[in-house]
Amino acid sequence: MKQLLVLLAAFCAGHAVQTDLSEKVFSFPVPSSTAAVKLVPYSEEPLRALTMCMRFFSSLTRAQSLFSLAVPSQSNAFLLYKPSVGVYRLHVSGVSLELSGMPDDLTEWNSVCWTWDSTHGLTTLWVNGKRSDRKILAAKASLSGAPSIILGQEQDTYGGGYDQAQSFGGDITDVHLWSSVISPCEIRSFMDGGAFTPGNLLNWKNMQYSIAGPVYMEPRDFDKLSCF
Repeated sequence: MKQLLVLLAAFCAGHAVQTDLSEKVFSFPVPSSTAAVKLVPYSEEPLRALTMCMRFFSSLTRAQSLFSLAVPSQSNAFLLYKPSVGVYRLHVSGVSLELSGMPDDLTEWNSVCWTWDSTHGLTTLWVNGKRSDRKILAAKASLSGAPSIILGQEQDTYGGGYDQAQSFGGDITDVHLWSSVISPCEIRSFMDGGAFTPGNLLNWKNMQYSIAGPVYMEPRDFDKLSCF
């Protein structure tokens, strides 16, 4: 009875559920201006450093959003956007930079980690075990207010403003978010599918989320990532 009441409470609170998503993927099979997954972080404290890691599988060559975090004062507070094959655009607090020549596989899973520290604005992107040069982005910035975190869409407004032309197509799994810059060894372990400390803001093994539009939860394929 207690479990039933918890599930009913989650349903009434915007259909949010909290569960272990190990070996699960969110699948976005068609272009859509409504398909989105909202992730609920564990904390709403001001953010001055972040690491986000995820895996995605997509054959799209057009622009698409991979991870969108907005705060009430800034829709592009922490946005990982992919304009084209091998090109990633990083946005922090409305400031952006573009990285080209990054690894990109249209037929396999891609593992991505992105670190940012506001102290000096140092930011680094890791894709499939290869890292970018360190760059400076939004030094001294602080991301304040309740984060709105969306998979599958870019937020042009806080919690909305979706554009089908920027929607993600494919599968997403293993999303973690930390309120610090994690070590290169932890990043390498994530990339290799080994043991690592789960995110303290988002943890794929204990995630609260809600789904809108044509998004489907599916078992992850039995590839090398599924066998660790």
